[in-house]
Amino acid sequence: MAITTCIFDAYGTLFDVTAAARQAAQEPEFPHLVDNWATLANHWRLKQLQYTWLRAITKTHADFWQVTQDGLDWAMEATGLSGDPTLRQRLLDLYWQLQAYEEVPRMLESLKAAGLNTAILSNGSPDMLAGAVRSAGLSETLDDILSVETVGIFKPDSRVYDLVGQRFGCRNEEVLFVSSNGWDAAGASGYGFVTAWANRAGEPVDRLPWTPQHILSDLQAIPELVKG
Repeated sequence: MAITTCIFDAYGTLFDVTAAARQAAQEPEFPHLVDNWATLANHWRLKQLQYTWLRAITKTHADFWQVTQDGLDWAMEATGLSGDPTLRQRLLDLYWQLQAYEEVPRMLESLKAAGLNTAILSNGSPDMLAGAVRSAGLSETLDDILSVETVGIFKPDSRVYDLVGQRFGCRNEEVLFVSSNGWDAAGASGYGFVTAWANRAGEPVDRLPWTPQHILSDLQAIPELVKG
C-alpha cells in the first residue's frame, strides 16, 4: 500500500536538540560553557528521555516542558554548572528556538509538493512545538502538530500513535513514521507503521522485538523513499 502520510518526531529528528547548548557556548556571557557544552547537551537529552519513560511507567505524567527543565537541572549539576541561574534561563529560552537540521525545510517542501500529508507526532507540549515550528519556518509545510498532551502519556505508548489515524483517517501501513530515536522507531514499527530511523549518530540498532524498516543517516532521502 502506498504511503500517504509522513509523520515526524520533533526533537532530534527535525530539530537539533544540541543547538541550545551550542549557541549559548558561543555567547560571551558564558565562557565557562565552551569546553563542556556537548557534555551538558548529551546529559540534558538523556535525562529528558529517561524522565519521559519513568513518568509513563509510573503514571505520573507531567508535560514536556517540566521534563525538559528537570533534565536540564540534572545536567547542570552533573557538569558543575548548577550555580548559574542566568545560564539556566538562557538555555531554556533557546530551547524554544531550536534550529531545524539543514535538510529539513527542502525535504518537507518536497513531500507537500507530492501531495502527502505531513505532521509532527511528539512528546513535546503544544506550545513548545508551535514555537519551534514557527522559529524554524516550517509552518507552511506541516499539516498538523500532534502532541502527547492529548492523551497524557509519553511515547512509545500506543495511544500516542493512535493520534495519527484519528487525525488523518489513514491505515497504519499508509504511514511513514520517522524518528531519530531508535526506541521510538521500534515502537512505531511494532504499532504497524512503516518506519525510518534517522540514525544521525551511527548507533547500533536497539535490541528490541521490532526494528525500523529503513535506517538513514539524515532525512534527505525521505521524498525518494515514499515514492516506493
